[in-house]
Amino acid sequence: MEKKNIDWGSIGFGYIPTDYRYVANFKDGKWDEGELTTDPNVVLNECACVFQYAQTVFEGMKAYTTEDGHIVTFRPDLNAERLANSARRLEMPVFPEDRFVDAVVKTIKANEAYVPPYGSGATLYVRPYMFGSNPVIGVKPADEYQFRILTTPVGPYFKGGAKPITIRVTDFDRAAPHGTGHIKAGLNYAMSLHAIMDAHRQGYDENMYLDSATRTKVEETGGANFIFVTKDGTVVTPKSNSILPSITRRSLIYVAEHYLGLKVEEREVYLDEVKDFAECGLCGTAAVISPVGKIVDHDKEIYFPSGMEEMGPTTKKLYETLTGIQMGRIEAPEGWIKVIE
Repeated sequence: MEKKNIDWGSIGFGYIPTDYRYVANFKDGKWDEGELTTDPNVVLNECACVFQYAQTVFEGMKAYTTEDGHIVTFRPDLNAERLANSARRLEMPVFPEDRFVDAVVKTIKANEAYVPPYGSGATLYVRPYMFGSNPVIGVKPADEYQFRILTTPVGPYFKGGAKPITIRVTDFDRAAPHGTGHIKAGLNYAMSLHAIMDAHRQGYDENMYLDSATRTKVEETGGANFIFVTKDGTVVTPKSNSILPSITRRSLIYVAEHYLGLKVEEREVYLDEVKDFAECGLCGTAAVISPVGKIVDHDKEIYFPSGMEEMGPTTKKLYETLTGIQMGRIEAPEGWIKVIE
C-alpha cells in the first residue's frame, strides 16, 4: 500500500488522525463483535461513568516497518495481559486477550499507509483503551463499557540532541496509589499532570518518584521506568509493587542476560546509591531508552557524563540490541514479534 504523504522525519509525539479505529461495546454482560469505523468521535451521556469517576484504562504500543519491509508490532500479548489486569483492578470487564491481539492487528492493517517507512525514526503509535460508558451517579462501576483502539504516527518521545534529559527528585507523591502500579489507568496519569507540569516549569524533563512509605527508594518517573548501570556493567532496575511492569523494561532485562551476557539485578534501589551508578536511562514503549544526563535531588546534583551527549556504552548496547530485534536485524525470541499480515 502506498504510504501517506507525511514528512516522517519531522513529526513529533502528537496526535495525527488515521483512517480507521476499532470499537467494541460491552452491554448486558457481553462484548459485541466489534468493528472498524472511520468516525473518530466518541458520543457519550454527560453522566457517563468515565466522566464522573474516571473508570478508564489504556495501553500503549507501536507498529513499525522492519528492515525487510514487514509491518510488525512488539509483544502485543503482554499488552493484552496488562490491560486485562488493569480492568480487573478497576472492576471493569476483561476484553478477551486473544480478541485484543486480533483487534490490534486489524487496526494496524487498516492503517498501514500511516506506518512510517523503515529508517525514518517514526512509528505508528497504537493506543487501546476502555472506559465506563453508561450514566452512573452513585459511586459504583458502570454497567456498559466501550473498548477502542486508535492509531497515530509519531516521532521520538524525547527529542535527542538539543540537551540531555534532566530529572528532579520530586516531593509530590506517586500518581498511582500504593500497590496499584500494575495498572495503566487514566486517573493515575491525570493525577500526575500537576507534578510533571511543575517539573517542566522548573526546567526539568521528568520527575523521579520515591516510595511513599520511606521516601528513600527509587520507583519510576511519571511515564517511564528507570534502568541503571553500575561501574562494573551490572544492569539494575528498581523492584517495587507500586511501579508499572513495563514491557520494555522486561524485554531489556531479557536482552541484557540472554543476548549480552550481562549481570542483572532487579532490586530495591536507594536514592543514596544513585550517585554511584555509571549510567542512567528511562525505558518505555515510546522512547525504548532515553539516556539521563542529570538528576537533581533538591540542593544536590548527580551527573551522568555518559548521558550528557549520547547513551553510555551499556545502555547503547541494550538499545541497539532491542531495537535490532524489533526491526528484524536480530533474531527475536519466539513470540516477541507479531507480523501484520
